[in-house]
Amino acid sequence: MIQSRTICATMVLLGATLATAAVPAVAAPAAAPAAATACPTGWGSGDRTAGAATAESVRNVRTGRHDCYDRMVVDVPGARGDLGYSVRYVDRLHQDGSGRHIPVSGGAVLEVRVTAPAYDPGTGAATYPARAGRPLPGVDLTGYRTFRDARFAGSFEGDTQLGLGVRGRLPFRVQQLDGRLVIDVAHTWTGAAR
Repeated sequence: MIQSRTICATMVLLGATLATAAVPAVAAPAAAPAAATACPTGWGSGDRTAGAATAESVRNVRTGRHDCYDRMVVDVPGARGDLGYSVRYVDRLHQDGSGRHIPVSGGAVLEVRVTAPAYDPGTGAATYPARAGRPLPGVDLTGYRTFRDARFAGSFEGDTQLGLGVRGRLPFRVQQLDGRLVIDVAHTWTGAAR
């Protein structure tokens, strides 16, 4: 009797195993592919300028990384649509006034001029704690795809001059917003995110 129970139990287990093996495997649904980032195109690499000036002072310069571009923001609190600028590629960055060469690392150098002083016009006291020829304070470009270096050239006769070293002569755009100037430099010429 024990032997028949053992045989029956073995047959039940064998049947369950065979039944499980006979059930077709169901594939888990495939994860949806990540949506491709649509990058803006058509920026170009020609000079960008606006002629207005402000008595407000530069207070900060900061940078950020995005899917399609690297960004620099020059903060000029109080400037309301009257912020002038010149952004252009140069062979070498030369400091206004002295003509001194400011070395900037990278495959190309973007000169950023903002028509706002980095000092208080009334007292001459610095409003942005940067030193000529030195990296921008608080800006760390580690891990950026396009930016390589960011240098302060100086502030002379109401204009502040910066040097932005980039990987190559890539397309860029400039946006003037209340209280800030925004410079975006694309990661590629094609507008494709990688």
